[in-house]
Amino acid sequence: MTVDLGHHGDTEVGAGLIDLAVNVRHEPLPAWLAGPLRESLGALAAYPDATEATAAVAARHGREPSEVLLTAGAAQAFVLLAQALRDARHPVVVHPQFTEPEAALRNAGHTVERVLLRERDGFRLDASLVPAEADLVFVGNPTNPTSVLHPADEIARLARPGRVLVVDEAFSDTTHREGVPGEPESLAGRGDLPGLVVLRSLTKTWGLAGLRIGYLLGPSGLLPRLAAAQPLWAVSTPALAAATACASPVAIRAEREIAARLAGERSHLVRRLGHVPNLTVAGDPASAFVSVRLPGADKIRLELRERGYAVRRGDTFPGLGADWLRIAVRDTATTDAFVDTLTTVLEERP
Repeated sequence: MTVDLGHHGDTEVGAGLIDLAVNVRHEPLPAWLAGPLRESLGALAAYPDATEATAAVAARHGREPSEVLLTAGAAQAFVLLAQALRDARHPVVVHPQFTEPEAALRNAGHTVERVLLRERDGFRLDASLVPAEADLVFVGNPTNPTSVLHPADEIARLARPGRVLVVDEAFSDTTHREGVPGEPESLAGRGDLPGLVVLRSLTKTWGLAGLRIGYLLGPSGLLPRLAAAQPLWAVSTPALAAATACASPVAIRAEREIAARLAGERSHLVRRLGHVPNLTVAGDPASAFVSVRLPGADKIRLELRERGYAVRRGDTFPGLGADWLRIAVRDTATTDAFVDTLTTVLEERP
């Protein structure tokens, strides 16, 4: 099946629409983040220096600075991997997931094999589905668009000498598990797994999509290859200030509080969706969005737009199709109004 790998949720949003298509939190920046961003504007005459931000990110994850590469958004990291690892003979992308890894690989001339996780299994990862000969593997955790959080041990089974294992943790800071102090199932602190590269983003929780800041965590012997494919001074001074601030203890505490609140808002959305006729929620959602299967979803999405709501189409994700939608988690009042509108749309359909 041919899909549009370049389609993203921001293209669904338009003037006057309530945005349930983009998985970015919509709240004012906290003072501890807004302040450093403002201050950084006074240093724009100098070229960016990533030393402090790299050290801060490394300390946050218990890594060495040589194991950190800051990028202009996590999406740039996919391009660096695809370009720098052109010698990969058997790249594999585990789907459904964010489409940019496959798009970057194909744009770099790679032939990509897809491993499709199954709805009947809750879209959970089965490491045995990935061919043993794969030498470059991409998997999301939690996975966009299904919101499924795979066990770290299952992902770790994919790591082996001679293979680069790329885990997209762009939404890891949105996950929460009662009784677990940090991010459940994250591999960001694991420097012992051979070939493991973890991608992170600051876009989602802190609403910094326009700033473009993310990073890679990986083997110190591999990251210079990726850095060589990166443009000079790729990360701006304000973005570096954001990376430093968001790696601070106060930021980490705030993330955990936001993730706990998000878990409640997500549970509310899932409960409400559970009463919508003929609608199935994918897997066990663990992030800032849920995916749903609904007959005629491609048409329903357009009817929702007419009533003021933007949701993400699902047919551009390999392994899903025209009967799928992705819905961002918002506050309970927005969720209630949306589900009421969705129910009305379904009741009025012929």
